[in-house]
Amino acid sequence: MKGYVYYTRAESKRNQLFIDDLIKEAKTVGIELELLVDAEEPSVHTDFIFFRDRNSEKSRSFEELGIKVFNRSEVNRIANNKLRTFELATLLGIPAVPTKRIQQLSDITKYPVVLKTVDGHGGNEVFLCNTNVQAETFLAQFSESQLIVQPFIESGARDVRVFVVGDVIVGAVKRTGNDSFKSNYLLGGSVEQYELANWQMKEVQTLVKAIKSDYVGIDFLLLPDGRWLLNEIEDPVGARSLYKTHDFSIATILMKYIKQNLLNE
Repeated sequence: MKGYVYYTRAESKRNQLFIDDLIKEAKTVGIELELLVDAEEPSVHTDFIFFRDRNSEKSRSFEELGIKVFNRSEVNRIANNKLRTFELATLLGIPAVPTKRIQQLSDITKYPVVLKTVDGHGGNEVFLCNTNVQAETFLAQFSESQLIVQPFIESGARDVRVFVVGDVIVGAVKRTGNDSFKSNYLLGGSVEQYELANWQMKEVQTLVKAIKSDYVGIDFLLLPDGRWLLNEIEDPVGARSLYKTHDFSIATILMKYIKQNLLNE
């Protein structure tokens, strides 16, 4: 069985340890796995591509070659657009952070708000605005991007990232921001293992079954009253916080999942 893990070259350098872990674990289950970057082409004997980029058109180009892609391009298209993610959650009846498109300052009727580019990730291109001046600065800085506005929701800078392979929840991590409303681990936040309640598991599984994902992270804001709100779906999802808080390798689970999935086709 032959496959590739695809990254942009820049991201492959940042994720070399994970790539090495994937290649090592693939070998143990009889998969020959190699790194594919940028415009490199897969061989004609490729069984699959584990796609680790935020470019659904690139993912679709592999699918058009007849190659099985994990995650499929439609998952990538939804997950990397926060407005589409909100629309999906609304359709499924999953409580989510209210999200709408913004084109001009007059679209904001009340502060504070959180302004984001529709396709930003990792806590980048996300700003808390309390005044018209701050919002104007954001709008000018990202004028070439599609933008969204969300109400600021007090969560104590706490959220939960749930890691899901297929329809199996493999782990959850509570993230808490450090001197910021953002909770992202790579921005200096702290992480700890989190135990999901049954109702939370059901909402997660409703989402992953709807989008038919292979491997995603789903982020929920934790509210003071015990509820949560869907914030984002991450594809590709970084697993540093999972490695930090759990005693297993997600690479092992992924390679076993991919092999079983291909054998069942």
